Amino acid sequence: MSEVDDAIASARASWSRISDDRTGAVIPRTPSRARSRQTQAIGKRLTRIAVADVAILIAAMVIGWIVPLGIGGAMLVMALLVAATVLFAVWPAERAPTPERLAAVDIRALPAQTERWLEAQRPALPAPAMTLVDRIGLRLETLTPQLATLDANTQEAVDVRKLIGEQLPAFVKDYEKVPASLRTTPRNGRTPDAELVDGLKLIEQEIGEMTARLAQSDLDNLSTRGRFLEMKYKD
Repeated sequence: MSEVDDAIASARASWSRISDDRTGAVIPRTPSRARSRQTQAIGKRLTRIAVADVAILIAAMVIGWIVPLGIGGAMLVMALLVAATVLFAVWPAERAPTPERLAAVDIRALPAQTERWLEAQRPALPAPAMTLVDRIGLRLETLTPQLATLDANTQEAVDVRKLIGEQLPAFVKDYEKVPASLRTTPRNGRTPDAELVDGLKLIEQEIGEMTARLAQSDLDNLSTRGRFLEMKYKD
């Protein structure tokens, strides 16, 4: 097998790991995904605090060059620094989008917005669903760059919007409407918790298959380019 064939095989194997074709393969996942998102949120707060404090200090320096601040001015600057720090430390985090908003958001931003919405539903979901929420989040991250250049009017875009912008939120909301006391009670042989987990598994697998389908043209282009290079430059 040539080096080009090796490269193509490696690329296809990578996409196969991402696609999870219902054979039971497990995609790489981050067990501390929620913690990572929390760390990012804290980082944003710290950045806002730093920017505000620097702006206050620069303003104080400029004013001090013109008019001496004195002890009273220094105390005022300290009070402003404390106030800015407290304000941005307790400022409410950006709210997750509503299902109605997801149905209308731009297709390129839909995976990230859906992931934010799904993360906000964690408190209402059973423990067995948490791993699937993490895996769906990873699927959505993989899908995001693929949608950056996708025409929103294509059938592929319509299918993506239908699944992650409508069906996924509706499915989870239907589960949340079930009283908590009944979620572990069997009904027709299955509990609502089990139905939720099974449904999330299907959604996660379908997102993986969508990713693989969207990548097919890129894989074909790679293969064609590799063959061309092989024919043109190989001794």
